[in-house]
Amino acid sequence: SPFERYKTPYKVKEKVFLSADELKLLEAKHFKIQRLELVKDLFLFQCYTGLAFADMEKLKGRDITTGIDGNKWIISYRRKTDVRSAIPLLPVAIGIIEKYNPEYSSKLDEKLLPVYTNQKFNSYLQEIAELVGINKVLTSHAGRRTFATTVALANGVSIETISKILGHSSTKITHQYAVVTDLKVSEEMKRLKGKL
Repeated sequence: SPFERYKTPYKVKEKVFLSADELKLLEAKHFKIQRLELVKDLFLFQCYTGLAFADMEKLKGRDITTGIDGNKWIISYRRKTDVRSAIPLLPVAIGIIEKYNPEYSSKLDEKLLPVYTNQKFNSYLQEIAELVGINKVLTSHAGRRTFATTVALANGVSIETISKILGHSSTKITHQYAVVTDLKVSEEMKRLKGKL
């Protein structure tokens, strides 16, 4: 076959996620324009839950339940893979839910959050990035990566736990999301130096 030795060139694309400083910058920004404030909050919700856009969009009140530890969790099945996702809710995520749907616990069959289409969401995210001064191409998927990298992995959450939260069937998939940053390498090497 003439194609037997042909290798397609493959360039690894940079996985976009927010650093801790960029995440704080975004959290501190308040927009007077309602659509931008909503999209910012929804993106932050992704950053603190790891939910994909499609999974955030389909959330209903019944998906919020009491977890094994007595705290609020999102328990749902991923739209893409139908894999169970169990996410303990961090205070920022709970605050966003209560901001947009304070009666979610009694409206179990209603959508949890007001969501634009993915195309509009990504378009508004770019507008937000420019206004905040984040020089990255933000998409809804960057929120999922920010959770895996900046919120979870950088704070000592194991790759296995991150994989379970993201609803991945294998940690191999999770490795594409959770990027080991230079800061993480530095912290772990400091710990190693202390032991040697």
